[in-house]
Amino acid sequence: MTTKQVPSTMARIFGKPRGLIGMIHVGALPGTPAQRRSLEAVTAQAVAEARLLTDAGFDGMMIENMHDRPYLKRVVGPEIVAAMACIGQEVKAATPLPLGVQVLAGANQAALAVALAVGASFVRVEGALFAHVADEGWMDADAGELLRYRRQIGADRIAVFADIKKKHSAHAVTADVDLVATARAAEFFLADGVIVTAGETGQAAAPKDVEAAARAIGLPTLVGSGVTADNVGDYPRAAGLIVGSCLKEGGRWNAPMDIRRLDAMKTAFDATAR
Repeated sequence: MTTKQVPSTMARIFGKPRGLIGMIHVGALPGTPAQRRSLEAVTAQAVAEARLLTDAGFDGMMIENMHDRPYLKRVVGPEIVAAMACIGQEVKAATPLPLGVQVLAGANQAALAVALAVGASFVRVEGALFAHVADEGWMDADAGELLRYRRQIGADRIAVFADIKKKHSAHAVTADVDLVATARAAEFFLADGVIVTAGETGQAAAPKDVEAAARAIGLPTLVGSGVTADNVGDYPRAAGLIVGSCLKEGGRWNAPMDIRRLDAMKTAFDATAR
């Protein structure tokens, strides 16, 4: 495995070679089926969660419009982009933690635009390479368009972390392309890191998949689902762990954050670095 590129990417963003990233599932945004609260209330909750992550000693955080289900495919309305930018701006102002952005589903250019507007450091993108069938339907790859858009808007400093063989999707059409080959393709297509998941939110990624991807490429390999305080030690080669559900009451992604779970996750993560 190439050793120079992995630390440089993570160190540039998080100030260290390995990072614990907390997910902020922002409340349902304007115009979406589950929206019941004002944007001001949704923003206030996101800011409160950002402060909890900071106080718990996390290395970074992400905002994601998880509550906007069912998701649109690739293109979301201007109201979503504007709302995410408003939330991101307030979250960024509330804490010094590096910020990431994801806009579901696969609205990768929107995520980049939000990240640029609020001073975020990275985006998490779906479907950057290899077409697949997602919950939302057929999704073509968009790495070419996405990285050209990043250059056009002057956002080259924003890292692109790409999900590979992503969750909530069927990959039968690329069954002859395994996870390692997909990781190598992401590296060839100039991603800044890859994210390995399981089949669904909350399910743990297979440690062997994370290990194989990390060995095969010179990019940071992050884990993007199912990490808990109990299994964090199963991913010694992961450059980053994106955690969400395990930080919530009862381990449910749509529940409030639980300070005890945040502390347990941070303690477990730190123990793996010794």
